[in-house]
Amino acid sequence: MEKEQRNALRKAVETARRLLEQEVSDQLEGLFNILPSGEVLTGGPGDPIVRAKLIEVIEHHRTGGAKPAEAAERLKREAAFTILNRFAALKMAEKRGLARECISRGLESAGIHELADVTPGLSAAFPDKGYRLLLECLMDELSLGLQGLFDRRGPTGLIWPRPVALERLLEILNDGELAAIWAQDETIGWIYQYFNSQDERREMREAGAPRNSRELAVRNQFFTPRYVVEFLTDNTLGRTWYEMRQGRTRLRAQCRYLVHRPNEVFLAAGDDATDGDLYIRFRPKKDPRELKTLDPGCGSGHFLLYAFDLLATIYEEAWLDSELGPVLWEEAGFRPGSDTALGDALSQAAGEPAMRRLRTALPRWILERNLYGIDIDPRAVQIAALALWMRAQCFYNQIGLSPEERPVIGKMNLVTAEPMPGEKAMLADVVSDLQPALLGQVVEKVFEQMRLAGETGSLLEIEQEIQSALDRTRRAWQAGPPEQLGLLPEIAQPRQNQLDLTNVGDAAFWSDAEARIYKALERYAQAAGNGKAFARRLFARDTAEGFAFIDLCRQRYDVVLMNPPFGEPSKRSKSYVVKAFPRTKNDLYAAFVERGIHWLHPGGLLGAITSRTGFFLTSFRKWREDVVLGEARPTVVADLGYGVLDTAMVEVAAYCLEKSWPTSRTKDIAGET
Repeated sequence: MEKEQRNALRKAVETARRLLEQEVSDQLEGLFNILPSGEVLTGGPGDPIVRAKLIEVIEHHRTGGAKPAEAAERLKREAAFTILNRFAALKMAEKRGLARECISRGLESAGIHELADVTPGLSAAFPDKGYRLLLECLMDELSLGLQGLFDRRGPTGLIWPRPVALERLLEILNDGELAAIWAQDETIGWIYQYFNSQDERREMREAGAPRNSRELAVRNQFFTPRYVVEFLTDNTLGRTWYEMRQGRTRLRAQCRYLVHRPNEVFLAAGDDATDGDLYIRFRPKKDPRELKTLDPGCGSGHFLLYAFDLLATIYEEAWLDSELGPVLWEEAGFRPGSDTALGDALSQAAGEPAMRRLRTALPRWILERNLYGIDIDPRAVQIAALALWMRAQCFYNQIGLSPEERPVIGKMNLVTAEPMPGEKAMLADVVSDLQPALLGQVVEKVFEQMRLAGETGSLLEIEQEIQSALDRTRRAWQAGPPEQLGLLPEIAQPRQNQLDLTNVGDAAFWSDAEARIYKALERYAQAAGNGKAFARRLFARDTAEGFAFIDLCRQRYDVVLMNPPFGEPSKRSKSYVVKAFPRTKNDLYAAFVERGIHWLHPGGLLGAITSRTGFFLTSFRKWREDVVLGEARPTVVADLGYGVLDTAMVEVAAYCLEKSWPTSRTKDIAGET
């Protein structure tokens, strides 16, 4: 996007934010008697059902530790940015043929005329000719794949802009200066970047250590340029597949920044890695559905978007690979016949009908199995999900797949790192529904350990905290008879549907435990009774999001990509970061790199753009020696200097690290002798 276009978009987004925050504030106070101070007065001319829900949202934020004014401010801000994101998303969907025209000409859009043709008399029934109804129908349809953004039952969908504000919002989005940007993939990322003004970001960056998670998120909003995204992704995800295929891949040409040498020697399985950069260690092939990429500070999803493109090529090559192809065919519904020779089967797989089966399944596989993202900013998670969903829909457009033929994409692996909800009575209700009691105690432990999730984000080693607690339980279980365990009195007698406690803490236990927890949350959210149905849904939703974050933390990845925050941790999280990352506590980016390496499988690759100070300042010596050289090794480094991260006046470097492989048997023997 050209600089002039970015400047025009910045002005539009800042204007839209002021408009929408004022509109939300006016409605809260004028219609629902909810003051900016967070004080709730009696009555109000607004819909009493909506008012009750808004009050429950504020109470929900307050139980999480927010002061009344902070809770009201958060409600206002989140409602405003969700409205803007939804309307911008519809505008972008129009340009891609993914939605009827509904924004570009407002009440004169083609969609409203089609609706009028289907339902004559609608114009007379609704003052706006049914325009809100049209938009809500479109949003409901889009919510099947983008529930976080378009779910109208959630807290951010309670307020709808009134006619004057709606008309002004449409004018802003339809300004002629912005006409060319809506077809560009990076537009939604720039909207995320510009929602907070330059002055606001500058003020937060100059205020010392961040005071809370929002300040930490805002001050570290830096747009990662496309060439940096490609450089890091090419030399991590691209490099992984390149080595698995021993150089025989289209990625060699597709990845323009992939560093490779014309005379590289790929070693065979069992060969020891020979010293020298020309010898490439054997990397076994992997089912592409198991090839996982994580961005632990995903922002608007730039790394994940480009990774989607590489994964599309990886799947197509795996489909025609004699080892990997057969494992993909069955799930995609391609069956060449039990008596067909492999060569003939591969030939059939290359045909157009079979390739169409693959390409139909491919976007869903990528979004559900390959791409993972974490952020402390809920706006970022909204927008990253939107960007990836649009990328999938554009892929379907490219292969000519009609909307009716497109598989429904399930929940994407994008989560917000934030504390568990604070309603203690609700937690007690859910815990009481869990059997065995150990499971309830695990949930209580999780709630306790997640207090700093919003400020530590991906640095919160929640999976290790939980594992330590479960390991202690297992040791107690194995050390003595069940009747002596005060922690688990109910397992003295066999019970039906009881968890297998002999393997407390392993993957099977946790998978079973998660399933039980989600079922209990679903039952609680749907329960009738005390008139707090909406509050129960908020509690269940946020708790489920917390467990989704834990699930991502528990996994291991082949690739980790990041443009991490830098500088000091927030004031509340500093003691945790110092304790958890003693070698890299002096800067957040160093701790993120250490954390990223821990997430990798042996031989996995990490790509990061950070300040270059870590490579020469004495205060980063432990980071260099123990982490970068001790646990991983640099594979490529680009010293980029100033002017890379938008307004950040910092010199940066982009580099890739390879996590150490297990020591070879030959070297083990040599060490013993």
